[in-house]
Amino acid sequence: MSEPGTLQVRRLRDDARLPTRAHGGDAGYDLYAVAAATLQPGERALVATGIAIALPPGHAGLVLPRSGAAVRHGIALVNAPGLIDEGYRGEVRVLLLNTDRAEPFAVEPGDRIAQLVLVEVATPDVVEVDELDETARAAGGFGSSGR
Repeated sequence: MSEPGTLQVRRLRDDARLPTRAHGGDAGYDLYAVAAATLQPGERALVATGIAIALPPGHAGLVLPRSGAAVRHGIALVNAPGLIDEGYRGEVRVLLLNTDRAEPFAVEPGDRIAQLVLVEVATPDVVEVDELDETARAAGGFGSSGR
């Protein structure tokens, strides 16, 4: 089990890079590809990072797209955010999607492909009730707050 305040990382391949933050105050840790891949327009690919992690107790990892790759190349994550549960110890892989309609996108080993953000997780007991308390919003959902 990981210790509080640490993100334990195991390299599964010698050429894997540990997650890094570009700046001290950044919330996300960059994740790096260990294998090359080319995504044709509209194509998706599961890209390996070559690492496994042990999250701190009470935390989950959210795998998020990189804004630069999104704006410059139309690269998104199919399941954004991807969720890594505290007990998962397998390889961290990233499901990339090329949303560009015309240009393929090449991933090379060492490229930053996503970011990992750690969040604390609340796990309250689930309690079935006959009624929920009233709120001003009530059941107002999609589009209920106007433009």
